[in-house]
Amino acid sequence: MPDACILIVEDDLAMLRFLRNALEAHPFKLIEATTGKEAIAKATSYNPDLVLLDLGLPDMDGLEVLSRIRGWSKVPVVILSARGQEEDKIRGLDAGADDYLTKPFLVGELLARIRSCLRRSSLGEQDQPVFQTGELRVDLSARRVFIKDEEVRLTPIEYKLLTEFVRHAGKVLTHRHLLKEVWNIHNMEQVHCVRIFVHQLRQKIEKNSARPRYILGEAGVGYRLKAE
Repeated sequence: MPDACILIVEDDLAMLRFLRNALEAHPFKLIEATTGKEAIAKATSYNPDLVLLDLGLPDMDGLEVLSRIRGWSKVPVVILSARGQEEDKIRGLDAGADDYLTKPFLVGELLARIRSCLRRSSLGEQDQPVFQTGELRVDLSARRVFIKDEEVRLTPIEYKLLTEFVRHAGKVLTHRHLLKEVWNIHNMEQVHCVRIFVHQLRQKIEKNSARPRYILGEAGVGYRLKAE
């Protein structure tokens, strides 16, 4: 998305300068905020295309900022945080973040995550009935799945799981999210259901299920459907 407007929420001035330098060379319009209250105000005023959100803000936790934004907006939010524990990532993603990068990170990875979120947001606005990534094609209106031109037969649960990935292509979906949306289960003790059906789905759509190309695992957190 050319000239996309990105709101950077970061109170560490060195990190803010790093992000500014990394993004200014690309076709982005940058807005900056160093507190939670300023972030909420600028998100409301400028309606950015994407938010880069630090969690350790001086006046409020970044998750509260995320909750406030999610109360009225579906803008893609990428958390940039020094909190690298699995529990922190799960908490951020379950709160509505689209992605989570642990500091320090490479500029190339940050730009790839930004492009993925912007692309997914743009495709969501178009509401296209056919999703394709690589050789995988999902016709949502006809409820059919193809690898190249060969149809893949899925069970109802496998199809429901795949379409949940498609609706959030490029975004990490936590085990908790998948249990709730696909099985309507709120008990994390049933997380093995997710692993079993992801394995079955990979067996059917991946050329090599041991080295998946489409459904990528995020260790201890969940899975992501790669979007091209």
